[in-house]
Amino acid sequence: MAEYDLTPGMAPNLDRHLVFPLLEFLQERQLYDDDLILKAKIDLLNNTNMVDYAMDIHKSLYHTEDVPADMVERRAEVVARLKSLEEGAAPLVAFLQNAAAVQELRADKQYNLQMLNDRYQIGPAQIEALYQYAKFQFECGNYSGAADYLYQYRALCTNSERSLSALWGKLAAEILMQNWDIALEELNRLKEIIDSKSFSSPLNQVQSRIWLMHWSLFIFFNHDNGRTQIIDLFNQDKYLNAIQTSAPHLLRYLATAFIVNKRRRPQFKDFIKVIQQEQHSYKDPITEFLACVYVNYDFDGAQKKMRECEEVILNDPFLGKRVEESNFSTVPLRDEFLENARLFIFETYCRIHQRIDMGVLAEKLNLNYEEAERWIVNLIRSSKLDAKIDSQTGTVIMEPNHPNVYEQLIDHTKALNGRTYKLVSQLLEHAQAQVAR
Repeated sequence: MAEYDLTPGMAPNLDRHLVFPLLEFLQERQLYDDDLILKAKIDLLNNTNMVDYAMDIHKSLYHTEDVPADMVERRAEVVARLKSLEEGAAPLVAFLQNAAAVQELRADKQYNLQMLNDRYQIGPAQIEALYQYAKFQFECGNYSGAADYLYQYRALCTNSERSLSALWGKLAAEILMQNWDIALEELNRLKEIIDSKSFSSPLNQVQSRIWLMHWSLFIFFNHDNGRTQIIDLFNQDKYLNAIQTSAPHLLRYLATAFIVNKRRRPQFKDFIKVIQQEQHSYKDPITEFLACVYVNYDFDGAQKKMRECEEVILNDPFLGKRVEESNFSTVPLRDEFLENARLFIFETYCRIHQRIDMGVLAEKLNLNYEEAERWIVNLIRSSKLDAKIDSQTGTVIMEPNHPNVYEQLIDHTKALNGRTYKLVSQLLEHAQAQVAR
């Protein structure tokens, strides 16, 4: 299933350090030749300071204990540069490690800068040295140290562009350390800046949103509440437009989130329209499954796509996360996906048929007859569907359910307030942009 691997399209939108977890996953799943993955890792490491790691991979790739002379020279350069940066940042690092001294800092950055200069002879050069030291630590793979120093740097930095760069670095470090709660906070902080910042070009703002969405996948598919929050982010008009314009492959993750999310959302119908519109630019078994069920009503096709979806999930670095239980591992998202996919087929099939043969339904759900009967009984009980099973004829009988005209009116108008608010916000933004020009 390497044909559905999105890594080549994802990597340009990620920091090179964030690509390593994807390559590790692909290597574990053996989607590609092992030597190909090792060469990709070395290519990534060439522009980092993780020389020891590069040496280890070189030894594994070429089955030797010898390493090229340029790697040895590079290592010496990295050690010397690290020592130099450490000395340059030493005065500010010593201050930050002094708990009593840190108590003197206030929320006012200008006061802090003046106080540091007057009392500790720490000026802009030392603050810049802290940034360079933190950045170098990150490139060496010391993500914990980098995150701490970047946090401290942002508290002192008055340059908005440099502060934004430090925030991106801290977000990457928290992701790589798998600190999902902190990473989510940094993600939301970064989103707020991207949405409110005045960019030199609208394309730069769109690109920042695309980067943010790619980076967010690490968080959303590991955080407890991530599958709800990915819908909140990706389904916003500005972000959905960015996906449709420049990164349609992200539709896989939004589609998956909609399928496994327990709460049905009013935006789901609109999302199906997006899937239909974007079929020419991107499709995979997951998006095609939704098209089969909700656009084409092709239940045989949906059944086939459901089997392919399982393979896509197992081989996707974000969706195929394994959980070790006792002596075996499971992929929780796969199980949730298949359960909800069957529910989607069942609900849609029932809406267009009044009497359904149990054997036919079992086939479309990829279950045997007994499993299908048990599954449907539990579903009817839990969802309070207006249906019954005729055991003698082996059929499911659906009672007609005609929606009340008042309920239809409420459904069509309940989103009106939100749409009006969005329209007014867009008009105000446009007006402010015109004034700024």
